[in-house]
Amino acid sequence: MDIYKINDIGELITGNPYVGRGIVVGKSADGKKAVSAYFIMGRSANSRNRIFAEKDGAVYTEPFDASKVEDPSLIIYAAIRKYENALIVTNGDQTDTIYDGLKAGKTFSAALTTREFEPDSPNFTPRISAVSYLGGNDFTYEMSILKSADAEGTACNRYTFAYPALPGLGHFIHTYVTDGNPIPTFQGEPERVIIPDSIDEFTQKLWDALDAGNKISLYVRYTDLATGAEDNRLINKNK
Repeated sequence: MDIYKINDIGELITGNPYVGRGIVVGKSADGKKAVSAYFIMGRSANSRNRIFAEKDGAVYTEPFDASKVEDPSLIIYAAIRKYENALIVTNGDQTDTIYDGLKAGKTFSAALTTREFEPDSPNFTPRISAVSYLGGNDFTYEMSILKSADAEGTACNRYTFAYPALPGLGHFIHTYVTDGNPIPTFQGEPERVIIPDSIDEFTQKLWDALDAGNKISLYVRYTDLATGAEDNRLINKNK
């Protein structure tokens, strides 16, 4: 087993019906761009009734058809926000928890000690989060997953991973292994994936690999480390 293998993200996902929500963070192969991506999938009508929308540099999940919303508590949130030089990406309203924590001088992991997995028994969906610290023509990043300690949701296990940004390398964390009942949660360290120079290549590869029936939305951002210029791609299945 090659522990340093860098995987093609399309090969990791293709054929898997349900990896849930996923975050990718890394650096482009030429070393010039910081890359973040977030996607959502859904099995229920309530989950599938969503789109991504950009507002003032942030990205939010919103209902596609507001008249069909059943429970907005776990599906409507700010997925991507910036605080100073920190870009925050998460799969829930812990985006705001991290934002408020950084603003108060807390670390990423310290801010998340106030949160745990989602209360959606029996799945107890993990909360996954990432933050990129950009500055000085380079960056570092951290990722987190908050998971149930057992099948009953008795306690929360907390895992934080910290990375230097290396050219062509990204890390991919997602909520689920695959479909199931209950749905099996992500296991182990974030997966090492290839980050190409082209935002369009990466966006298309990721979108095409996600299960056609369950994918909902995808957002990808490439940030120029020298200038701070942002290049974004947003795809909504619901149009």
